[in-house]
Amino acid sequence: MDSPNTIYHVRKNAIARLASSSPTPALDADLLLCHVLGRDRPYLFAHPEHLLTDAEYTAFQHLVARASDGEPIAYLLGHRGFFDLDLIVTPAVLIPRPETELLLEAALAFAPVNQPVSAADIGTGSGALAVTFAKHRPLAHVHAVDVSGNALAVAQQNAEKYAVSGRITWHHGSLLEPLIAQSVRLDLLMANLPYIPRDVVQELDVSRHEPMLALDGGIDGLDLIRELLGQMRGVLRPGGLALLEFGAGQGADVLAAARERFGDDLAAHIIYDYAGHDRHLHMLMP
Repeated sequence: MDSPNTIYHVRKNAIARLASSSPTPALDADLLLCHVLGRDRPYLFAHPEHLLTDAEYTAFQHLVARASDGEPIAYLLGHRGFFDLDLIVTPAVLIPRPETELLLEAALAFAPVNQPVSAADIGTGSGALAVTFAKHRPLAHVHAVDVSGNALAVAQQNAEKYAVSGRITWHHGSLLEPLIAQSVRLDLLMANLPYIPRDVVQELDVSRHEPMLALDGGIDGLDLIRELLGQMRGVLRPGGLALLEFGAGQGADVLAAARERFGDDLAAHIIYDYAGHDRHLHMLMP
């Protein structure tokens, strides 16, 4: 293992290089190395003496340099795991987060597997919610809406990858406006809209690489959530479920906005994530 081009040496050097920019430098280095070599992670540990070709070494060093500058690993790899799928991601879409899997779980719990359901994913981005829900509910039809045409293109690729394109209708537009125009009625509404306050988002590292359109939630972060709540009546059927994601600490304000719109006796509560943070509004349309 004296050659600097062995897995052992390039991995060791990459971990050291990524340590200052990532909380998981070993995992990041391994994912990039697996990507370049076309191998799985156990291979790296079983074959530390494996020599990289010059082309592989150059490609790996290039990726490590981009990662050390803060570029998300998911963008470098071109994919990210979500629930039980592996989704295509590009810089045109927000990288799916584990917290959003809890929203999906609530949606799946609401919708029986053997019954038709009309659902929507508002601000679909990569299509994480739309595609995964359609994959797990074969009788569902999903409306996926996004204001970004580039994001919709990525979501459509994911739908094709998992053979659910025929049960997803794509809408290029803002929030529920395309559905209102077509008199669509829903049983289930899912939304992971931008929720970071405008004066905060510019200070976050995430704003350097992920699309600002998917991050900026307005003055207090809740502009789009309030607008969506104002559009729901007449689209979401009575007894239908709305699931809205928001930022930690915003739960009380989101719940207050929902009750201001639909009444104090609204059947709604907050779902907390595994870290104990308020994360989703669970609301039944009166």
